[in-house]
Amino acid sequence: MQGNKTESLAGRAGIEERFLQDWGFELPESIFRFWAFLESLGPVERQALRDLDVSPVGIMDLFADAGLRPCEGIDVRVHGRYYRDPPEFLTFMHGGSDGLHHGLWFDDGRTCNGVASYYNNDGGGIDTRSGTPLEALRAILECCWRDLDDDDMQDEETSARRSRLGLLRDALTVHETGDRPEVGIAYSMVYDGFVPPVNLGRLTTLDGAGALVTGETALDRPAHSQADEYKFATYMYALFEEPAALNASVQDARGRCSAGDPAEALVLGRDLHWASHGDPVRETLANELLVMAYRALDRPSLAEIADAHHRHRSMPRVAVLETKKA
Repeated sequence: MQGNKTESLAGRAGIEERFLQDWGFELPESIFRFWAFLESLGPVERQALRDLDVSPVGIMDLFADAGLRPCEGIDVRVHGRYYRDPPEFLTFMHGGSDGLHHGLWFDDGRTCNGVASYYNNDGGGIDTRSGTPLEALRAILECCWRDLDDDDMQDEETSARRSRLGLLRDALTVHETGDRPEVGIAYSMVYDGFVPPVNLGRLTTLDGAGALVTGETALDRPAHSQADEYKFATYMYALFEEPAALNASVQDARGRCSAGDPAEALVLGRDLHWASHGDPVRETLANELLVMAYRALDRPSLAEIADAHHRHRSMPRVAVLETKKA
């Protein structure tokens, strides 16, 4: 037992060192609880994860082997990075259909501020309601439990699936959310339906997650979650379709940043990144503004991730690590 514990601690140290060295991020305790939970699962619980169409991906590949390297010529920091992922987003879990995936969220470019998720292949913005990976997984589990409750076909397979999910919940609550007795719809109503509070240190962005910055912006943007999202999105997408207006906005953001206020460069850069849609002009402008803003805000790790993502944004796959040959 002591040997296993020592080996686990050594493995953790290697993972922490790898992420600090390559990403510049300090991994939160919550991701190690998620790892411990995954390692504790037996065959039945692992089948329950498959029932949820959930799998650890992205950075979790390095938890299995912290020494894995990317394919030649590819920056490791794009492993698990989807086209629209902001630099602050670090994928750890794939969550089902339409490209749903979850990532640790690094607002300040060093420490984790919670968990974010969105559907890469569908509409909607980034959801930042979950505080930890296991909270995010518990929410998915209880949504599935609710659906099983609503299923008119209460057959043998439904019963078996419910049993597996119950065992998965038992394994999860050993590590987190054990103080939440609610299940199914009751759980979702209590813990998964709240509106994020207004955060005066975070400004509205098109992706719905907000940007950690204070300062003056061209639109006098409200704090995150205070904007009329439809009206704001309509305005921004119209702006992006007008080359002269867009160039003037970018020039304004450059000037503000050069004068010591990077707020407009950050929020406009994030908006352009989210709404690039394969347009090389938008991709280039987004990268320029983001790198400029992150450097002005002393977030060099995010600047480097933005650059790496820009170089590899056209890649057809998000997995870039080489698998070791047997």
